[in-house]
Amino acid sequence: MRPLRFLVPGTTGRFRCGGLQVELQTARLTAALVPTEVVTYRQRQPDHPFLGDLLRHEPAPGSALWIVSWGFDVPKLLGQLRGRPVAYHAHSSGYGFELPPGVPVLAVSRNTLGYWGDRAPRNPLFLVPNALEPHWIDRGLERDIDVLVQARKTSAYVLETLVPALRRRGLRVYVQQGWVDDLVDLFNRSRVVLYDSADYWRGRGVSEGFGLPPLEAMACRCVVFSSLNHALADFLDPGRLGHQIGCGTLESDLERISAAALDPQAWRAEPQRLASLLEACGEPELLRRWAEALGLIDQHWDRLLGLSPGGSSGSGEPPLSSLPPWRLRWQQRMGRLQGWLSR
Repeated sequence: MRPLRFLVPGTTGRFRCGGLQVELQTARLTAALVPTEVVTYRQRQPDHPFLGDLLRHEPAPGSALWIVSWGFDVPKLLGQLRGRPVAYHAHSSGYGFELPPGVPVLAVSRNTLGYWGDRAPRNPLFLVPNALEPHWIDRGLERDIDVLVQARKTSAYVLETLVPALRRRGLRVYVQQGWVDDLVDLFNRSRVVLYDSADYWRGRGVSEGFGLPPLEAMACRCVVFSSLNHALADFLDPGRLGHQIGCGTLESDLERISAAALDPQAWRAEPQRLASLLEACGEPELLRRWAEALGLIDQHWDRLLGLSPGGSSGSGEPPLSSLPPWRLRWQQRMGRLQGWLSR
């Protein structure tokens, strides 16, 4: 298979976030399959090659498969990589751009897969969920935090209404802000974790790409109360795997969260369902999915570039494309009109 190059804007400072951690984790995993390197395109770093330098020194199309992922940067990156093997590692959806025909999509959730299945139905589509790293486990620590809230992405309802009300009930509520070096330890000290990202993503017009925090919390044996927006609905099953937050009334939330903090065992995810989910989201399963997808993507690009099994180049096969929605609507209206006229 082709070597992989994962494109990220940078790996330090303002680029440090959950999405970056996922890309770096994926690059680490795929290195077990094919030679893999992380390439930056905004921030020059001594430990990573820079996109501009590689494009200047390497003739197109080159031998590597480029993986782009950074939402708003995707259209520009695809333009710079035109004529080269490329795939889109799709996390959040809703950025509004269209993919060129033939560009494969590696979707991290069924929600994102369905989005591109609608917008790019003729592009090769693959499901490669984000993987849960092995260190997300129950360490058996004393749980001295009744309710944990991560401030980033959390709704004003949770921070300004629910948290004060829980504290008035005498619960030990900890609101975590900023970067934490050992979030596993923090989850292991918590009985209940609240995650409510619906307002955050609705305000930005894009989707929750995967929703790792609730999954990580459940792996650490926390009781999770979460919103069910976008990709969170992929794996959260209210009442069985997690519980809905903002469920009708404030009093409903207060009663259920208080009860879960008092008796976590009665509110935790069903053991068999959780075990199956964690196995499906484990790194071995993700690696298997990437191996299958990369093999098919290689074959796809060989066809587009006209490469024979021996590596010789010929005339490539054009990729399939789909009509834009306005043309489809026009054709359907014309079809109805013709049917009406032919009566």
